[in-house]
Amino acid sequence: MNRPQQSFPPIRDQRGEPHVRRFDEQRWVIDNVIRANGIDWDQPRSLYIHAPCGIEANADFAGIRERVKKMADIGPAFAAVARRREAKANAAAQADRKVTARDNFFMAAVHWGAAQWPYDENDETNINYNNKKRECFAKYAALADRHVEAVWVPFKDKAIPAWLHLPPNYTSGKLPVVIAVPGMDSYKEIQVALYGDKFLNRGMAVLAIDGPGQYEAPMIGLHFTMENWMATGPALVDWISARPELDATRIGVSGTSFGSLFGTVLTGNEPRIKACAVMSVCHEPGCHTIFQEASPTFKKRFMYMSGITDEGEFDEFRKKITWEGHAEKIKAPYLCVAGEAEELSPLEHSERLMAALGGPKQMVVYQESRHSVGNVPAANLGPFPPILVADWLADRLAGKPLVSERWYVASSGEINKTAY
Repeated sequence: MNRPQQSFPPIRDQRGEPHVRRFDEQRWVIDNVIRANGIDWDQPRSLYIHAPCGIEANADFAGIRERVKKMADIGPAFAAVARRREAKANAAAQADRKVTARDNFFMAAVHWGAAQWPYDENDETNINYNNKKRECFAKYAALADRHVEAVWVPFKDKAIPAWLHLPPNYTSGKLPVVIAVPGMDSYKEIQVALYGDKFLNRGMAVLAIDGPGQYEAPMIGLHFTMENWMATGPALVDWISARPELDATRIGVSGTSFGSLFGTVLTGNEPRIKACAVMSVCHEPGCHTIFQEASPTFKKRFMYMSGITDEGEFDEFRKKITWEGHAEKIKAPYLCVAGEAEELSPLEHSERLMAALGGPKQMVVYQESRHSVGNVPAANLGPFPPILVADWLADRLAGKPLVSERWYVASSGEINKTAY
């Protein structure tokens, strides 16, 4: 199963940094909010980046939380830890301690990716961090206890960057596969855990992507547009269909945060996808709340993803960002997991999306949870959200029927079910 790692000549897009008035004029406010609330002021970034690394990375993230006091600290803080992990990995490799080396290469790649987040242009720093991320993850892949392969899925005149993960101990046969779609602020390297991954442990392969506009994609000139995401599903499924290890009749999609929109559009335009599960929703057409009322870092990041530097131009552009006209085409089973106190996309828009679907559906709402579903009693005492998603997708790709229901998970863990 050791296939040669594919390479693709990078196309560097050299557009400048986006300008967002609230960000430029109120940078001092952002810095003071970070000083008061830490690196997770806008979302639990250090938690979801930490999770794939496991307990060995606890001290890494504790140190980063302590070090970051303002926006400008974020990139250097993660880069410093990335260098330390990479040095440990290289030392372990030289000593022929392969397990220690692979674990540290994985963690180094995760930190290099996190270090990229504050850089909303393809400057020298961002390019260097991206190259280090790919280098470290490729070294991890070469030592991994399972098959991990660099992938460039042909897409128009470019390619979608991805990593293909196969379950441990896989030897032959066709596997169901999950297309893992990150959010605005996450990346393909953290879509599969170093150990105990929820999808791989259930016998599913994972194609973890940076879709149009996400992380590495805009670095090679592949930006977010609705048209690009409409074309992403067919490109990915065609690629999957050509792989002997993957079962093109059992393809699922998992999308988180803005991946909940991207995954919906992707699925709506590719009928060969058999199930779609989304979590931590971004379903408001036009995205007013997240771009005009929430932290201005969200808008600035999405402008970079879209290849737009002028805020006025982007404000016109964002009006066309919607699931409308796409969700209506979905006939496959669909799962939506959301927080009752969702602050980035009013829940009414997800309720409208669910009503528009043409197939079996399930919505699960967690009491008191905000955008990043979890860290509340409902998620701790009730179904754990990531595991709920993994079990749901495993059941759908195994052909188990779905009863259309809306679940409300109370703080006690009790599930109140109503039929759609």
